Amino acid sequence: MSDTENKVTATEAQEDVVDSPDIHFEPIVKLQDVVVKTHEEDEDSIFKMRAKLFRFDFDAKEWKERGTGDVKLLKHKETKKVRLLMRRDKTLKVCANHYITEDMVLSPNVGSDRSWVWNVAADLVEDEVERQLFAIRFGNSENANKFKDAFEEARENNKKSVSSSKSEGASKNEAENKEEAEKGDSEEPRVEKPKAEEKADEKKEAEEKD
Repeated sequence: MSDTENKVTATEAQEDVVDSPDIHFEPIVKLQDVVVKTHEEDEDSIFKMRAKLFRFDFDAKEWKERGTGDVKLLKHKETKKVRLLMRRDKTLKVCANHYITEDMVLSPNVGSDRSWVWNVAADLVEDEVERQLFAIRFGNSENANKFKDAFEEARENNKKSVSSSKSEGASKNEAENKEEAEKGDSEEPRVEKPKAEEKADEKKEAEEKD
């Protein structure tokens, strides 16, 4: 085949190729953006650190791993109370969730300077409240001590918040009682007449009408 024939064939092939138009398909179902709430929207994170959490199985009498992830201390913007929250990596499932109460004390884990143990009377996970004995382990002793400092500071903060709430409640009750007492003093006492006296008054009124 000559060069001329090759050129002609190439030209014809180019002419046969037609640019395809931009094709756009509308989705059959339009999905709306869904806002997923973490229930942390009204809280400020005052502490966050990676750790591994364990819980003690009282039936098996052994420690079992609860999960690895970021342990956080969250302070509510209004009540100022602090809770501990920890989620597992990847799945983000909650593995610890409780307020830090006055009776919670961190104890050193035997044979480790980077681990702490504490009791929880009411830990809320997946809508179930359970008593737990937790142990948490950090990458080094420095991080473990930072957690201890933040934990104890949160405990003192919550202690003050509870005392403040009780004081406000007492003041409110006192004000309501005072208001009721003042209201009672302003009202004139109502004295009921004996029935015999009422009948006499009615008879007298009837005679006067006659």
